[in-house]
Amino acid sequence: MTGQAPVDNKVTVLILQHPQEQDRVLGTAGLICSTLAHAKLAVGLSWRNLGHALGEPADAKEWGVLYLGSAHAAKEKGPLAGKNPLVAISANGEPLANQAGARIGLKGLLVLDGNWAQAKALWWRNAWLLKLRRFVIVPDGPSLYGSLRKEARPDAVSTLEAVGLALSALEGDPTIRERLLIPFRELLAKARAAGVKDSKRDRRTRR
Repeated sequence: MTGQAPVDNKVTVLILQHPQEQDRVLGTAGLICSTLAHAKLAVGLSWRNLGHALGEPADAKEWGVLYLGSAHAAKEKGPLAGKNPLVAISANGEPLANQAGARIGLKGLLVLDGNWAQAKALWWRNAWLLKLRRFVIVPDGPSLYGSLRKEARPDAVSTLEAVGLALSALEGDPTIRERLLIPFRELLAKARAAGVKDSKRDRRTRR
């Protein structure tokens, strides 16, 4: 992998990873944590609260979560259409009128890592996630995974791609996304060259 210096992100990223995702050959959580200066990975199914998952005190009001709902509604409604890759939404999935206000004081972003069913399981097993601000990603294209990994929905992207879009929008710096994509592209290029598609990693060789 590239030896680039870590990205000094201002918004901390916490990845909650489903246990069954940690063995995926083409998983991206490890790449995120090795590329971002401020990122943590917690593997499991449930945690008591945000602080428990993060491993340090944290105020849920200062954190957001990339919500599982479809990005279509946020993408297609009025002035938001096509203008913002990260949209703040209400509890019922409606885009908030004050998008800028939804980002004020945001210190961290939580992301669920796993396939669609696994991410849903994490969401429903951790009721404290309801206290976090909700955001959805509006991708500007299909995932770089291509045919290497099948996604449940056509607008789904990898955890790394979602984090890259979100941080670039939150911090107003598109280079964050591009720097995150560098090791991801390297991983995919090696997989294609070796004829490897996403599968379970041998536990004896997992790092």
